[in-house]
Amino acid sequence: MSEPDRSRTSGAAGEESRPIRVVIVDDHQIFRTGLRTELGAELDVVGEAATVDEAVAVIPNLKPDVVLLDVHLPGGKGGGGAEVLRAVAERPDAKATQFLALSVSDAADDVVSVIRAGARGYLTKTSSGQEVTAAVLRVHGGDAVFSPRLAGFVLDAFGAGTGETADADDELDRLSTREQEVMRMIARGYAYKEVAAELFLSVKTVETHVSNVLRKLQLSNRHELTAWALSRRLL
Repeated sequence: MSEPDRSRTSGAAGEESRPIRVVIVDDHQIFRTGLRTELGAELDVVGEAATVDEAVAVIPNLKPDVVLLDVHLPGGKGGGGAEVLRAVAERPDAKATQFLALSVSDAADDVVSVIRAGARGYLTKTSSGQEVTAAVLRVHGGDAVFSPRLAGFVLDAFGAGTGETADADDELDRLSTREQEVMRMIARGYAYKEVAAELFLSVKTVETHVSNVLRKLQLSNRHELTAWALSRRLL
């Protein structure tokens, strides 16, 4: 169920300023319609799909930047959102597309299945339109995004064994106590403003701490920081 591309790109300069192209995959039309109205102007919904089969056809055709993907979908072989991820991953014409799971479910099995299949994040449907918009921007920018209370599921599934614990201790010694606090919250998916409010800091101070953490750990972005923290069971 694709729709015409409404991207407002114009020339070379427009390539930088155009909205992020999004496809919504969910089997409930009312939810898709409501979500469209709640997303920010930074996003351009260029298509929709309601089943596994529709999603697998629409996504490579439209080549969106980010797909908002429900976990439980009818059709296909019964694999839901994870099946969509695996099928699209086999298509070279859709390699640049990122996936952000958006589901009513907060079950560990659902979270882990789509992350293993290649999703860059997972939000529950209790998230506001503003929160979903911010998450899409971050996923498009290379970050991994999780609703904070879901991070533990990912940790359990992808955490390393005790062999890396000693290495983690040595690396943590490079960070101050405050930097460790900031690091854990950022790795769990909190926005800078949320970290600032929780730790009674200014946003600018949080940004400085994050820059220091990335430099000391020799990481490039929040996505790498999340992966680093998860692999060392630090969340």
